[in-house]
Amino acid sequence: MLLLWLTGLGAVALLAGLAWYLAPLQPGVVALQLAFTPHSFGRIVHGWPAEHLQRYLTHLPVDGLLLLSYGAFGYLLATRTALFARYALPVQRIARWLLPLAALFDAVENLFHAWLASAPRFGVPWAYALSATSASLKWLLLLAFAGLTSLALARIGHTGT
Repeated sequence: MLLLWLTGLGAVALLAGLAWYLAPLQPGVVALQLAFTPHSFGRIVHGWPAEHLQRYLTHLPVDGLLLLSYGAFGYLLATRTALFARYALPVQRIARWLLPLAALFDAVENLFHAWLASAPRFGVPWAYALSATSASLKWLLLLAFAGLTSLALARIGHTGT
């Protein structure tokens, strides 16, 4: 249970710290994550001053710690607590892997962003599309986990147990 708390609180602390650190970047990081083309990606990173691009690149290793934290937290929450016990076994299995899989897509996105933002690479449009697709899948998996968790919490609250 201690590991669950450590990964959960660690993820929240890292997320809050990164949100604060990246707040000056306009357009923000989510816009960059959903930039499917070299043009849309370039418009964002080339619109940032050099220190903002450096700030973005510097955050990536810390974001790696965040994705490890939230991936572990999701797995532990789904396997070491009774929160999802009222779901059918297939749903429990899915819930177990939603955040680790989101973290994997987040890592893929980060690797592409580190490479794509470090130098102009307009000749590889597939890399931008794959990066944004990874980010999109990450967000969908995060939302799916949040939805399952919310429903599980509502079930507990509804039954009073």
